[in-house]
Amino acid sequence: MRIEINQLEQFSHLASRGAHRSASSLSQLTGLRIRDEMTGVSLVTESVLQETFAGHQYVGVQVGLSGGLSGETVLIFEPDSANQVRQQIPGATTAGSMSGGAFAEIGNIIIGGFVDGWANHLGVEVDITPPTYIEASGTRILPRLTRREAADEGVFLFESRLEANDTDLSVPLYLIPEYDEFVSLLAARSTGPTVPAEKLTVFNDFAEQSAMRASEQIAMLTGLTTDVDVSQLRFMELSEMASNLGRQTHVGSVFEMNGLPSGYFLLLFDEASAKSVASAMMPGDVVDDSMMKPAIEELGNILTSGFIDGWANTLQTKIDHSPPEYVRDAGEQVMGDVVERLDGNQKYAFTIDSAIEIGGRETQCQIYVLPNRNELTQALDQIPGP
Repeated sequence: MRIEINQLEQFSHLASRGAHRSASSLSQLTGLRIRDEMTGVSLVTESVLQETFAGHQYVGVQVGLSGGLSGETVLIFEPDSANQVRQQIPGATTAGSMSGGAFAEIGNIIIGGFVDGWANHLGVEVDITPPTYIEASGTRILPRLTRREAADEGVFLFESRLEANDTDLSVPLYLIPEYDEFVSLLAARSTGPTVPAEKLTVFNDFAEQSAMRASEQIAMLTGLTTDVDVSQLRFMELSEMASNLGRQTHVGSVFEMNGLPSGYFLLLFDEASAKSVASAMMPGDVVDDSMMKPAIEELGNILTSGFIDGWANTLQTKIDHSPPEYVRDAGEQVMGDVVERLDGNQKYAFTIDSAIEIGGRETQCQIYVLPNRNELTQALDQIPGP
C-alpha cells in the first residue's frame, strides 16, 4: 500500500494535538498544571519494540476502535509514571486503590484525546469500546496482533511525554494503532507523491548501521574504546524540536547535505556533554570554546560521515556533505536558523537520541536529519522492493 510522507506529518501533528488534549484532561484529574512536552511517530520493527519495552513491567489500557478507524489501540505507562499519576489523583492514597477499572478510565480519557483528533481530521465517527486495564512485562503489554504486525511489517509508534510544571511528575506515553488500519487511512488520504509503506522501515536499519560505523571511526582516531548507541529514530515537528531544545546553550555542528535527498544534518550536545567528549578527544581538560571547537568539529565530521554514508547506502543514492559549521547558542535558536534555510512548506524532520562513550566518558547528544521531503520520497520510491 502506498502512502504520502505528508500524511505522516499530518498525523504526527494530530497526535501532538491529542497529547495537548490529554495533558488538559490529566490536569483536570490531578489539579496539577501539566503540559505536553514532546510527540513523535516512527514505524518500528519487532526488534525495536523489544529494545524499547524489554526488561520492565508496564501498565496499559487497551481499547477497541470501530467506525472510521477500527482495530485495537493500547496506551502504555511506565510503572513509575503510572504510580505518580495514581498518587496525584485526589482520594487515591495507594497504588492499589487505583488499579483496574479506575485507572483504565484515566487511560480511556487520555486515549480519547488522541482518537478524537484523528476522527475530527478524517470527518468520521470513531467508537471506543470500554477500556481494559492490563499489566505485563516487556512486549507482552502489546496486543498479540501488534506483535505479529511488528514482526511482519512494523507498527507505528506514537510517543508523547506529559510533564507537570510544579512537581517532578513525568509521564511517557506510547500509543500504537493497528498497522493495516492505520496505513489504509494514510493511503486513502494521500494525494501527492507516494511510497510503499513498508519502505519506511529502512530508517531503523540506517540508524543502527550508522552508529556502528561511527564508533569504529572514532576509535581509530582516538585510540580509545568507543561506543555510539542510538535509540529509536522519530519523526517530529520542527517546532517541537526547537521547543524541546529550549534556551539551554547547545554546542555542535551543522552540515548541509547535497545529493538525493538534500537537506541538513545537525549534531548537538549540551555544554557539559560537549566539554566531556572534547576532553576525551584532546589531551588535558577542555576549558574554553577555542579548545572545544576543533574537537567538536572533528567529531561532527566523523559522526556525520558515518550517518550520511549509512543514509546514502540505505537509500542507494549518493550524498555529500559540507564542512562542519560550528554552532554554540541556545538550542531553539540553532534549530530555528537551520529551519529558515528549508523549504517553507516543510514542517517535520527526523531526530535520533544518541549516547557517545569515549574512553569511559559517556555523553548525550541529539542528531537531527532534515531532508527535503519531496527528494526523500523520490529516493525511497527508487529502492528496489523486497
